Amino acid sequence: MQGYCVKCRSQQEMSNTQAITMKNGRPATQGTCPVCSTKMFRIGKA
Repeated sequence: MQGYCVKCRSQQEMSNTQAITMKNGRPATQGTCPVCSTKMFRIGKA
């Protein structure tokens, strides 16, 4: 799944993804950037 990396300033394919639920109950996906290892986040079902 792709997400926007703030550090690289580009779309990257997330690695080590896991589906999470935010405090308000909405689904989201969390992972890391394969280039710079920064934490990435995307709201919505995976």
